[in-house]
Amino acid sequence: MLQKLFGAGSPYFFKDRAEIINADSMQVYKFMDIGTAKPDKDLQKEIPHHLVDVCTPDKQFSASMFVESADKLCREIYSRKKVPVVCGGTGFYIKAFLQGLPPTPTGNMEVRNQLQIRAEKEGLTVLYEELCRIDAESAKKINPNDAYRIERALEVFITTGKPLSSFAIPTELRKGYEFCIIVLARGRSELYSRIDDRVDEMFSCGLPEEFNALVQRGYTKECPGMKAIGYREFFNYFPNGIQDLSEEETKHKLELVKDLIKKNSRHYAKKQYTFMNGIPGAHFCPLTEGSEISESVIKKISDFMASDT
Repeated sequence: MLQKLFGAGSPYFFKDRAEIINADSMQVYKFMDIGTAKPDKDLQKEIPHHLVDVCTPDKQFSASMFVESADKLCREIYSRKKVPVVCGGTGFYIKAFLQGLPPTPTGNMEVRNQLQIRAEKEGLTVLYEELCRIDAESAKKINPNDAYRIERALEVFITTGKPLSSFAIPTELRKGYEFCIIVLARGRSELYSRIDDRVDEMFSCGLPEEFNALVQRGYTKECPGMKAIGYREFFNYFPNGIQDLSEEETKHKLELVKDLIKKNSRHYAKKQYTFMNGIPGAHFCPLTEGSEISESVIKKISDFMASDT
């Protein structure tokens, strides 16, 4: 993405001046390349990337883990006299990095284990409905399939008697950083069209085969990584992987999966803009089809990087 925006020959290009910290919550997972649109190997060689392929899909990589890792990486990158560029991806991660996480209680593993047992016996839907009753504000921000966040919200309520939403979320940027916040924004219709094209391309590049390989490795719909858009939709039509179906039926179901991924991706993109709109000091850069990043933003980034060298 950075090469397309700045051009390899541009004086503002990040090569040798910056290192990328991935802020996409799903690019952290191994074996999930096509569906998460990871930067290709050539770009990763050109510019160092961090927090890509750091855990397997059956592990949880939380926002707090991201912030802790990103903070450490920022210090290391800065010590090398380079600029850390947090790039992505997941608005919740970026906002947590910029503004910090609310001071919620520490985890209670006994309560968490009990909730996990309940989820297995009663189903995650029962726990989500319970969360809707006791903390509707938190529930509406959590995907009904996100076991980790549902159980965490219930855990906070059980251990404190207070809903997770009652814990204040920081509204100002964190101290200790000089942030330069750039949001690349496209018009709704163009954005949706690009999402549709991207999903079509992912299927052409082998997304169904990648999903099948993950299932064959033993990863299920309950794994945190497999809850990502681009993977979870397959389970609706291929609960045990893509197998034992006629060619015609497989083709039909793959089209249904593709349409569902497009729908969920459009909804997610809209949600991401909502996250970014609430960040103080963010500089929104409107882009149109075929346009390069605006000169004013290039100058802003260049001046910022120059001030740190």
